[in-house]
Amino acid sequence: MSLKHAILILLESEPGSGYDLLKRFKDGLGYFWNAKHQQVYLELKKLNEAGWLEFEAQTQETRPDKKVYRLTPAGHTELLRWLAEPVQPNKINDALLVKLYAGAHTTEDNLREEMHRHVAVHRKTLDSLLDIEREYLAQPQDRRAALRLPYLTLRRGILGEQSWLDWAAEVELELARA
Repeated sequence: MSLKHAILILLESEPGSGYDLLKRFKDGLGYFWNAKHQQVYLELKKLNEAGWLEFEAQTQETRPDKKVYRLTPAGHTELLRWLAEPVQPNKINDALLVKLYAGAHTTEDNLREEMHRHVAVHRKTLDSLLDIEREYLAQPQDRRAALRLPYLTLRRGILGEQSWLDWAAEVELELARA
């Protein structure tokens, strides 16, 4: 998947500015697809030039004009094309795993400290995802039905974080034995 398709997905449901998209990334897709501020604005420009997006400039009193983007019919067609295409399984590039693999060349304390930092991040992420799940489960049934597929992505995130923390506990036990 590329950033352009993530942006098309976000704009399919609701037009928005670059700032709006960054907020939507943070609140939803950001748990499993990362995008930096500059990347989003650069991609919006490219998608507009490709004819997949159009924008309306909205005047703001104290700031430059805000561009509110929406999909064009060509952008919608590209999104449908991409959705029909198979995606490749994810490949992992995880520096922590490389460091742990090479752990015989460093100290146990170094590995423990590294693991503690990562555990803190994963616990915080899990807590955030569980908060989102609680909000989802508190919704009326019709609203939950409309969000059932995004909920499945949330469940994947929750299960992934729980699994990661279970694995980290195994690593901690092994490091304590050494």
